[in-house]
Amino acid sequence: MSNVKTATLTLLAMIAFAGNSLLCRLALKETAIDAASFTTVRMLSAALVLGLLIGFKTSVYRSNGNWPSALALFAYAAGFSFAYIHLSAGTGALLLFGAVQATMIGVGIYNGERMVGWRLIGFLLAIGGLVILLLPGLSAPPLVSAISMVGAGIAWGIYSLRGKGVGNPIEATAGNFLRTLPLAACLSVVMYQHMSWDSAGLLYAVLSGGLTSGIGYAIWYQVLPALKATTAATVQLSVPMIAAAGGILLLAEPLGWRLIVAIVAVLVGIWLVIHQKRVVA
Repeated sequence: MSNVKTATLTLLAMIAFAGNSLLCRLALKETAIDAASFTTVRMLSAALVLGLLIGFKTSVYRSNGNWPSALALFAYAAGFSFAYIHLSAGTGALLLFGAVQATMIGVGIYNGERMVGWRLIGFLLAIGGLVILLLPGLSAPPLVSAISMVGAGIAWGIYSLRGKGVGNPIEATAGNFLRTLPLAACLSVVMYQHMSWDSAGLLYAVLSGGLTSGIGYAIWYQVLPALKATTAATVQLSVPMIAAAGGILLLAEPLGWRLIVAIVAVLVGIWLVIHQKRVVA
């Protein structure tokens, strides 16, 4: 794969990941669709698109994916949707991204990785950025929504860790999305009294599932082998920035000092952790 193609596909994948935040926030803010219905339609759309990519082969579904990973994927998607009822696109993306990285770094520490020098400083800086964002005040995000997004990030971090080393990540992802459908259906039944939607909300949910999730993940998995591990981790630092910029331009969301400080602290902190890995004994 040429450098230009790699860079282009990487950029498209990052835009897709940020687009999930923008589409979800836009749907829940500007349309009549409820969070449970958005989650269900998103999961269904992603499963259909990924099914098209693998040819809807029953044998592939049976041999790829698993229920624990599907549960983590569903927990991420549901927490993500309910959090965006009240969070801005940029704040939500930063909380999600920070929680994902903190989970994966935390598991590494639990498994014996040492946090010393700049790595330790970076980790503390990133955690401090999230704390700054969540401190009580007029510009603090709603606590319940923030907790929901952090939970979504933890679930996505677990899903990512479980997916390391799978033979065919696209087929595994397709199998996991398919397994989320009964879970999403149960959520919709539980939330039946709050169910509502309109054509615009359904369209945003379909785009979030089919385009920015299904196609976005397929693009990312295609380009991932061409990237070094540190490069792959670093480029994802752009996602909260893209989401925040999109929220300002498309949703007229404010960019307060608290979010700016938190973005800088979290992204610089995680960058230090990622790029100091090689010096750890």
